[in-house]
Amino acid sequence: MTDYKNLIDGEMVDNGEWLDVLNPANEQVVGRVPACGKDELDRAVAAARRAFKTWKKTSQEERQQVVQGIAAAIKDNADELYRLLTTEQGKPHQQAQQEIYGAAGLAAAQSTLTLDDVINQDDDTRLSRTRRVPVGVVGGIVPWNFPVMMAIQKIVPALVAGCTIVLKPSPFTPLTTLRIAELIKDIVPAGTVNIITGEDHLGPMITEHPDIDKITFTGSTATGKKIMEGASGDLKRITLELGGNDASIVLPDADVEKVAEQLFWSSFSNAGQVCIAAKRVYIHKDIYDDLSKAITEYAKTVVVGDGSQQGTGVGPIQNKKQYERVLELIQDAKDNGYKFLTGGDKDPSGTGYYVPITILDNPPEDARIVAEEQFGPVMPLLKFDTIDEVIERANNSEYGLAGAVWTKDTDKGVEIAEQLETGTVWINEFMQLSPFAPFGGHKQSGFGAEYGVDGLKEFTYPQVITVKRDAAV
Repeated sequence: MTDYKNLIDGEMVDNGEWLDVLNPANEQVVGRVPACGKDELDRAVAAARRAFKTWKKTSQEERQQVVQGIAAAIKDNADELYRLLTTEQGKPHQQAQQEIYGAAGLAAAQSTLTLDDVINQDDDTRLSRTRRVPVGVVGGIVPWNFPVMMAIQKIVPALVAGCTIVLKPSPFTPLTTLRIAELIKDIVPAGTVNIITGEDHLGPMITEHPDIDKITFTGSTATGKKIMEGASGDLKRITLELGGNDASIVLPDADVEKVAEQLFWSSFSNAGQVCIAAKRVYIHKDIYDDLSKAITEYAKTVVVGDGSQQGTGVGPIQNKKQYERVLELIQDAKDNGYKFLTGGDKDPSGTGYYVPITILDNPPEDARIVAEEQFGPVMPLLKFDTIDEVIERANNSEYGLAGAVWTKDTDKGVEIAEQLETGTVWINEFMQLSPFAPFGGHKQSGFGAEYGVDGLKEFTYPQVITVKRDAAV
């Protein structure tokens, strides 16, 4: 077991108080991290504030070089990092590799983003231009499902925009992030990136800290509402990427054999612990029986187990609290007599937070397993008749993060996509995000955007400078 330290003001430090981190595959302690509180947060914020005075004046080229150094450090140490990520998060090695390399790629890609001045007026009367200026010290709060990707998703645009950051990883999955902190501590100027760990009470301290100018958070909608409330005291800027109950719509012309495997992984990647996973799969009545059978047959070929073992396709739920919530939703479905095509039971004698792959056959629209975000390896298949009907059902949610349409007729797919009340819609694919395209939710799925120039702007203020020409002074 290894003790991992925090990064504060360019140094790896601890406070002598520790939190245990468990491997969800066997519930064994695999590392310890500092249990930080107000003192450590104040030190980190003070370091970020000092560093901001210098960092905000650096050139775009200097910032890009630093971020490219972060990308290289992650990529060069990918083998170590993905194994550590599997150990603390639970996802299979292949999916952990995708996250680590994806984080490195995201950093490299976003290092190329720029925010150019915009000329508003240029005539004999005056010259007016809008420039983007960094908002200041950022507080970043990261979830446990994609801890590395989400950390980079916050650190990189903050640095590129000229901000400094204090980042809090989830107490369930801080190890890989702290190992990355070790790798980059001599790459980033002291104080520009600070990473501190602690229990859930550290989050509200960050949200309410008077010397933090912006909060960027990924997590549940319920927590997002609390963050908005906490940030309102001094009108902090906020970016929230929250929950989703994402709908996939499969039209009758879809190729059953081709889409079955893709639909499966659109729901069950990372054991379903993905905000943009397909949480509701609507299948046209003409192909419902054939496609539900094909998905179920494919599910039987996928191994649920320890993510570090070769051949594992679906790992454990990351933590006990979420594990119990998923089991509660499954039990509710059983209590209501809904039909299971597979799954629904668990081995009570085993260790680890394993939930069998669970597929339900056409439960009612108001079932909890449909109306709520499962965030686990559970897929409700739902039958529909008409396009108008399925669009209305898909939009009947407090969430609006993402969705997908599966059809050979891509024009029809786009026509449906334009009627869905979500921030992102895919046609014939799933979970494909671009570093250059904005990602954000509608309704209660979020506030603001990440990725692309729109995401970078979230870390800045617009400042308009106007010069009066031929003025008598």
